[in-house]
Amino acid sequence: MTPQELKSIMGSGLLSFPLTDFHANGDFNARGYAERLEWLAPHGASALFAAGGTGEFFSLTGHEYPGIIQTAVDTCRGKVPIIAGAGGPTRYAIECAQAAEKAGAHGILLLPHYLTEAGQDGLAAHVEAVCKSVRFGVIVYNRGQCRLQPATLARLAERCPNLVGFKDGIGDIELMSSIYMKMGDRFAYLGGLPTAEVYAAAYKALGTPVYSSAVFNFIPKTAMEFYRAVAVDDLVTQHRLLREFFMPYLEIRNRMQGYAVSIVKAGARLVGHDAGPVRPPLTDLNNAESEALGALIARLGPQ
Repeated sequence: MTPQELKSIMGSGLLSFPLTDFHANGDFNARGYAERLEWLAPHGASALFAAGGTGEFFSLTGHEYPGIIQTAVDTCRGKVPIIAGAGGPTRYAIECAQAAEKAGAHGILLLPHYLTEAGQDGLAAHVEAVCKSVRFGVIVYNRGQCRLQPATLARLAERCPNLVGFKDGIGDIELMSSIYMKMGDRFAYLGGLPTAEVYAAAYKALGTPVYSSAVFNFIPKTAMEFYRAVAVDDLVTQHRLLREFFMPYLEIRNRMQGYAVSIVKAGARLVGHDAGPVRPPLTDLNNAESEALGALIARLGPQ
C-alpha cells in the first residue's frame, strides 16, 4: 500500500485499535489475539491499528513487537488493512517502523516519544527520522509530550512525502483548527481522544469526520451505529447513545488514571472475548466497576 492509499483509507470510515491479548502471567497470547482480530475484522472498520495505545504499545518489548504485528497482518490479510503503532525513543521507533514494514503492515501510527519535553526542532527531527526510515505511510499522533505546531507540521510535510496523516489526542480546539487551516488536504485527519465518540460531532465540524473507536473492541455494532449517526448528523441517535451508554461509561473510566485501556479490556471480557489482564503500571477494573459496565453493555443488546 502506498502512502497515498493509506491516506485515502483514513479519509472515511471508522478505525479502531484492537486490544493486545495476554495470558494470565502477562505473556503475549498469539492465538487469542488472532481470534480477536478474526471477530472484529468483519464488523466494518476501515482499518485496525495493531499495537496502538489501546493495544498497550507502551508495555511491549522489542522482542514481542514484530510477532504481534505479523500476527495481525497474517490474520487480517485480504480482510482489513493493518496500521501498526510505533513510538518511544527515536531509534526504537525506527526499529518498530521497519519491523512493521517488513511484516507487511500498511503504515504506522507514530505515537509520542514519551517522558522528556522537547522543542519543536527536536520533535521535527524525531518524526523526520522515522519517516525517512520507511517507505510506507506515517500518521503522526499529537498527544502527551508530542505537541507539533502548524509551522512544524508544514516543514515536515515538505520533507517527508510519506507523512500523510495527523491524529489529535490533545483536544485543543484552537490548535486543531490552526493545523487544519494550515495544512488543508495535505493530511488525512483522525480524532483520537480517549472515548472519541464524545467529541465526534465537534471534530466533524472542524473538518475531522473520522475517528478511532476503542469501544469497537467490545460493542462493535453500537460503535458502527454511532459512527453512522455522526456521518449523517443524526443527533437523535447520537444523543441517545451518549446519554444511555457513553456518559455513564465515562463515569467508570474516569475513576482511575489508565482506565481508558483497562475498561476496554473489561468490556471485552464481559462480552466473551477475554484479552487477559492489563500489564503494569495499568490496573484492571474492580468487581463493582466491572458489574456496572456489564449492566451498561447489557442495555445495548447483542453485538
